[in-house]
Amino acid sequence: MILIVDMNFKKHSLAYHEFVLPLVAIVEEFDDFTVKHHLEMGLEVASEYNKVLLSGNALRNNLFHVRKTGFEWIKQCSKPVLGICAGMQAIGLAFGLQLRACQEIGMVDVTTLLSNPLFSSKFRAYALHNCSVEPSEEFAVLAESGLCVQAIKHKQKDIFGVLFHPEVRNTAIIKRFLKT
Repeated sequence: MILIVDMNFKKHSLAYHEFVLPLVAIVEEFDDFTVKHHLEMGLEVASEYNKVLLSGNALRNNLFHVRKTGFEWIKQCSKPVLGICAGMQAIGLAFGLQLRACQEIGMVDVTTLLSNPLFSSKFRAYALHNCSVEPSEEFAVLAESGLCVQAIKHKQKDIFGVLFHPEVRNTAIIKRFLKT
């Protein structure tokens, strides 16, 4: 069973169709799933699922930035987690990483820096964000664009974050995560 966490400012917002439903379309091919809004989340909820996907959200939706403690459950989560855009930023905030301004909108070139199970080499991806995370000792930087850290992985846990939107153009990344 897979959990998709809706990172939008309110449950079933207009952005739900843009950022959550594409994940649903990918995930439903693999396993049963549930969608929960991030305000409904906690460790006890996440522990009921095999894998967790944190969606992206609208460009000006920064509610989760001020709700840092709402993502503490990610630190204790023993399940594989993949955070997309806002999901990666929430992972960073949960672990105390600093966010840094870094706006990219449209197609960007992403260069893989470290071998990982989700992607390799250089590829193009769709970006829609205002900030990224600063590197830290707890996370490996897996990929970057010319401007931003584009992908991270916790060094001891199966917690991944991608800043770009694989649900738009690189769906194989999500499928690989679901298969691991």
